[in-house]
Amino acid sequence: MTHTATEIAARIRAGEVTSTEVTEQLLARIAAGTQVNTVIETRTEFALQAAAEADAAVAAGRDVGPLHGVPMTVKDCFNVAGLHTTWGNPAFADYVADWDATVVARLQRAGAIIVGKSNVHTMLADFGMTSNEIHGRTVNPHDPTRTPGGSSGGGAAALAAGLSYLEYGSDLVGSIRLPAAYCGVYGLRPTAGVVPLTGFQPPGPRGLPSELPNLSTVGPLANSAADLRVALEVTGGPEAGAMSWRLTPSRHTRLADFRVGVVLDDEQAPVSAEVGAALSDTVDQLSRQGVKLVEGWPDGVRPKDQAAAFGFQVGLFFALHGGSGGSFADLAEVVEQERRRMAARAAWQQYFGDVDVFLCPTSFTTAFPHDDRPFDERTIMTSYGEQRYDAQVFWIAHASLTGLPALSMPVARTADGLPVGAQVIGPWHEDDTAITFAELLAG
Repeated sequence: MTHTATEIAARIRAGEVTSTEVTEQLLARIAAGTQVNTVIETRTEFALQAAAEADAAVAAGRDVGPLHGVPMTVKDCFNVAGLHTTWGNPAFADYVADWDATVVARLQRAGAIIVGKSNVHTMLADFGMTSNEIHGRTVNPHDPTRTPGGSSGGGAAALAAGLSYLEYGSDLVGSIRLPAAYCGVYGLRPTAGVVPLTGFQPPGPRGLPSELPNLSTVGPLANSAADLRVALEVTGGPEAGAMSWRLTPSRHTRLADFRVGVVLDDEQAPVSAEVGAALSDTVDQLSRQGVKLVEGWPDGVRPKDQAAAFGFQVGLFFALHGGSGGSFADLAEVVEQERRRMAARAAWQQYFGDVDVFLCPTSFTTAFPHDDRPFDERTIMTSYGEQRYDAQVFWIAHASLTGLPALSMPVARTADGLPVGAQVIGPWHEDDTAITFAELLAG
């Protein structure tokens, strides 16, 4: 089985395989792969009709999009006309969308076939696990006793299990990158604001546009860095004038030309032995290939303080979106925190004047066992002892706070077969620099 969306699209365009064959096979695997509980709803008749139309376009020699005929899934938080949008909330169990999210419309315009929806944690409210009262728990395909991560765990697990060729998810608190790391796939949080959020919403009236996109982002998960690039190219750009939007080219096209910042451990979220060993091997590989390595956090970046500032911003985000905002913070504190956020972005951007990408862990651990305890009581056992559950946020916080593009890529497997993810953070609006580095590193 060919796993990447770009490879499948190329084979369909070349007439080596039909979209109908690919879609039928994928739908059969989804029907047989219920034990991982990843894809929670499909639309078979629509998908097969779309595949037949895709095949007719190829046979007629018509121009087709970069994802032409490729079946894929999207996270159950995007509106797809004719499919349920539940956010894993029983209150929304019967809601069927009658319009497409911007991301969905753009993917379909590029030729992709949305065959169904992937599972989420209830209201996307957990970065470490994926479970809800409607569809139940999603498990990790590499070990069903362990989590796939959250809240995009359904999509990451679907890719890892061969039940999707491409997925679109969302990332507020690492909800793309953490599942990607735990499931051994690629996941990109694009530069904040690059991909429109229209149609990424709970059921109800159309949401108003937001001028505060620095935290909530949507982006692709895939089985290759090349797939991330194509997915971003076809979904990025403002609502109006997106056809003129172009991805900024990568700074380099050879691995040896990259200048790579590296931090592999920190006392705030010390990495487990198996994660540390895998990342150290990756850095050694880069050194052997002539990559210039720059060790240490950027000047002006205090990681503990930035992680704390990110925590404040998450609280502010929920206060502004219907949470308990009245007593969250006074105006002076909000203003001060905004100053800190922009100072953090400035420090990183100055750093990226001399460095091309920053390499660090996606998480301090590999996929951990399911934990049904209350959120505040959960812990994660590692080689050095127990760690707080919310320590998962530390490594993903810096790109989230500053709005920088960041992706997780698989770099190794542990002795017990669990994937290890490395995080690649790139400069502001230079997503393809991070993507290209990951592509070259993977070989």
